[in-house]
Amino acid sequence: MSVLNQPATIVLDCVDPLALAAFYQKATGWELTHSDEDFASLSPAGSAPGLAFVRVDGHRAPGWPEGGARLHLDFAVADLPGAVEELLALGSVRSIMSGARWPGRRP
Repeated sequence: MSVLNQPATIVLDCVDPLALAAFYQKATGWELTHSDEDFASLSPAGSAPGLAFVRVDGHRAPGWPEGGARLHLDFAVADLPGAVEELLALGSVRSIMSGARWPGRRP
């Protein structure tokens, strides 16, 4: 038996945990389980990993594609064009990889 069973939370460094949590809460509908100026977390229904956001002073988001991605999150959606439009309306930014197809993944 493995010591580590499954991921419980994916934690992202950021400048503004509340703003990032608010974006993902609107995008996913997940429950905001904790929030203060230094940390915020969201939990989905069921046993899937949650998301947490921690303030890191001086944090700079990586540039893409120049700086390379440190992490990206893949979410399954039923209506890709509709999801793109909704996320853009929430403040997301279209990447140059938009529309890419990853091996073994459905669009």
